[in-house]
Amino acid sequence: MNMNKQTKLILMLALIVGLIIVVLDATYIIRETNQVIILQFGKPIGDTVTKPGLHIKVPFIQTTNYFEKRWLEWNGDANQIPTRDKKFIWIDTYARWRISDPLTFFQRVRDERGAHSRLDDIIDGETRNAIANYDLEEVVRSSNRPFEVTEEAGILTEREEVTEIETGREKISEIILAASSLITPQFGIELKDVRIKRINYIEEVRQEVFDRMIAERQRIAARYRSEGDGRSAEIRGEKERELKRIQSEAYKTAQEIKGTADAEATRIYAAAYNLDPEFYQFMRTLETYRIIMDKETILLLSTDAEFLKYLKKTTR
Repeated sequence: MNMNKQTKLILMLALIVGLIIVVLDATYIIRETNQVIILQFGKPIGDTVTKPGLHIKVPFIQTTNYFEKRWLEWNGDANQIPTRDKKFIWIDTYARWRISDPLTFFQRVRDERGAHSRLDDIIDGETRNAIANYDLEEVVRSSNRPFEVTEEAGILTEREEVTEIETGREKISEIILAASSLITPQFGIELKDVRIKRINYIEEVRQEVFDRMIAERQRIAARYRSEGDGRSAEIRGEKERELKRIQSEAYKTAQEIKGTADAEATRIYAAAYNLDPEFYQFMRTLETYRIIMDKETILLLSTDAEFLKYLKKTTR
């Protein structure tokens, strides 16, 4: 009797567990960011289920395959592409896309990895076609806005003339998007946007550009040095002229002062001479003796020389 009860209990537990497993496998939940297609024996059946909430399917026979509803990101690899004017550049693009038809998407590309591979072929191909139809200036620039001329750029004597663009980078991106959008729907994909993320020269051309930039900077530096040397010479010339002017005025003033002093001295000497001519002559003679004679001076004079009259008076 106890064995029968245990068996019934085990069978009941097994039935409950099996029922839970069946219920769990028969239900599935869709979130706001998902959409689902139902597969039966590996083949899709019915329409895409997009309504969020709890849904029911046939357990063990049918399986669910989830896909994103949101916009997804695609980042392409940089490709070397020639422009119409034969300039080889690296173009790096990115795009935004979403799964618009999950059933077609599943049948044609299977999953997001397959979609990325397909987008690589589509967008890279259309990018190559578009870039090859335009010159480099059209690819780089987006508008004909006037360039801001800096002080350094303004001193250059030779400037390249900038031509106006007709299409521009933004419109080229729109052309790539329009061409790619015609192809992607057959894979259940909708493209929202395609943009050129980065443009760069290939290594050989890049080095030429760097050399050209260096040469331009050297020209600017040479122009600055030339203007600096000219200004330096001008300042030195002004300094020399100012120095000579100051020296001339100083010499003039000194001569005026000296002339005034000599005149005053002459006046004083004349006044003194008029007071006592004999004494004045005596003092001037002594001053002359002191100036022209020292211990090593030898004078050969006659005894009646006027120069010796005071000496002769002194010796007597």
